[in-house]
Amino acid sequence: MAEEPLEISEATLVDVEAVHRIESASFPAPWRREFFAAEVLGQNRFNIVARKGGVLVGYLFGMWIFDEMHVNKIAVEAAHRRHGIAHALMQRCFDFARDHEIFSISLEVRQSNRAAQEFYRFLEFETSYIRKRYYPDGEAAVVMVRAM
Repeated sequence: MAEEPLEISEATLVDVEAVHRIESASFPAPWRREFFAAEVLGQNRFNIVARKGGVLVGYLFGMWIFDEMHVNKIAVEAAHRRHGIAHALMQRCFDFARDHEIFSISLEVRQSNRAAQEFYRFLEFETSYIRKRYYPDGEAAVVMVRAM
């Protein structure tokens, strides 16, 4: 049986509940539902979701100003990880950046999350600096940047 194709589209308010469910299962300090709703309605936002068989399985929420972009959130439902979904979401982000003359993309990742850091290095992000006590539990963030 063929695998369901991945569909990527702009996030809407209808998606917020499913996005928040994945967020809550993925992060020790998840964003509140209201944050995602505000982002969907915000200006200069790049918010996309990934679906398989019509079911939301991942998302990327970002923002940009002038020629810089920041990835605020990206996550994939646990059962669908390591199947290229995060990679596909990031590629859409890169396409958007190129189309809008954005010259750099930044993000933060937990210092303890080596797998995520490796993933971003694979996507040509470089460590810029460590932001101490960034997360609510006191853990530092590794700030990573990719030049476009």
